[in-house]
Amino acid sequence: MKQVVECVPNFSEGRDRSVLDQIIAAIQSVPGLCVLDLHMDPDHHRSVVTFVGDKNRVAEGALLAIGKAAALIDLTRHSGAHPRIGATDVVPFVPVKHVTIDECVALAREVGKEAARRFSIPIYLYEAAATRPDRFQLEDIRRGQFEGLRDEIERLLDRAPDFGPTRTHPTAGATVVGARKFLIAYNINLNTSDVTIAKRIAKSIRHSGGGFRDVKAMGIDLKARQQVQVSMNLTDFEQTPPHRVFAAVKGEAERYGTSIANSEIVGLIPKRALEMAAEFYLQIDNFRPESVFENRLEEIQERSRRLADYPVWEFLESVAATETVPAGGSVSALAGALASALGKMVLGFTLNRKKYEAHQNQLQEQQRILEDVFGNLESAIDQDSQTYSEVMAAIRLPQNTSANREHRQQQIQASLRAATEVPLRVAEQAYQVLLTLQALRPISNDSLTSDLNVGFWLALAACQGALESVLVNLDSIHDQTYVQAKRNRTQELKRLLKQQYDETLQHS
Repeated sequence: MKQVVECVPNFSEGRDRSVLDQIIAAIQSVPGLCVLDLHMDPDHHRSVVTFVGDKNRVAEGALLAIGKAAALIDLTRHSGAHPRIGATDVVPFVPVKHVTIDECVALAREVGKEAARRFSIPIYLYEAAATRPDRFQLEDIRRGQFEGLRDEIERLLDRAPDFGPTRTHPTAGATVVGARKFLIAYNINLNTSDVTIAKRIAKSIRHSGGGFRDVKAMGIDLKARQQVQVSMNLTDFEQTPPHRVFAAVKGEAERYGTSIANSEIVGLIPKRALEMAAEFYLQIDNFRPESVFENRLEEIQERSRRLADYPVWEFLESVAATETVPAGGSVSALAGALASALGKMVLGFTLNRKKYEAHQNQLQEQQRILEDVFGNLESAIDQDSQTYSEVMAAIRLPQNTSANREHRQQQIQASLRAATEVPLRVAEQAYQVLLTLQALRPISNDSLTSDLNVGFWLALAACQGALESVLVNLDSIHDQTYVQAKRNRTQELKRLLKQQYDETLQHS
């Protein structure tokens, strides 16, 4: 089961795109990580990067980003509208799929400890990862900003970090790492240059000022735009959604004789938050998320997605996970499909070339064979997992009555047969790939011999691997006539494989 974690690091650089490009490149150097968004704000002089992936890979991506930012950003030369204490100011981990907040807490603490060790940067833990109640709120840790922390960290015991040295990094400052629920960073810009108005509105709507429980807000002067901004974090959008905050700020702005110019999302926003706004303003009394066309389409597509449609890294993670499928049979089918793909590539560099025109008919025949087996093996990647899942479903059927026990046994035997037929077909198809690749050796592009060799060994492994799946299923099937017939074919394929193996070794 794929575990997905979101990481949303904030960097104290909002004006030089080349710096952010290098940080993003560091994140993307970790296989399997996907950068979803970059938001740069020159007035705040701050950027927010959003990326997702498996929790262990997300951890390494975050560490590489912290290191790259420390090398590129100098806080002693930094000033902007947004408070900050570090080049990498804050690194929150957010559970997205099949991950708990407690697992993100453990992840945050591991990353914090390792970041302090690698980069000699003091690390503070916040929100769900906080080790002290006075560090739950980010603003409490960031009090005094970089300059204030630099002066106090060595003198005041309560400013000592959770990990790392009791002194700020000379240029990278300190970093806050934590775990939290999904947060919406939401800004509303006003048609006034009077920052006092923005600060008063921010105070009236934030929790600490008696406003919404799940809102943190501050007023900011956007000098370059000749506007002011109510900059907010909505820490639980399901309790306090953006549309409620927007309405409240609109009303307060009108009280002070101004209006809303526009609003903006920093980073990404959950689709559910937009659905809630539509439901509220349109007053749709039968609204459900499934009513949205794209949601319904996505649900159907996800349900029908094949293993063969997975990105390579996601398929590998699925195989590595502690789940019953995909396993050896699907992997054998994939190996066979890869072998046939290599054969197709060799043919692509051979067909219609003058040097090989005498062999065109043979080459076209081998191409037809590889096209057929490639499609069959690709389909078998899913078929093997599906049939094994049916075996497991049959095993879980009730056994509380004699009728239920008989039905269960019939279903187990039927599903075992299906789970035997698929890998046996894979073995047959993989053996056909192997023979086709051997036939191509004397008539194909000789500069691609190594690719044919790789394909040969993949096809041999695919065939042998699939036969292992056949044999293990046969051990549980009661029909001995069926079992013996399949064992005979399995032994024949093994004999043919050994023959091909021995001949290939003799000529290599």
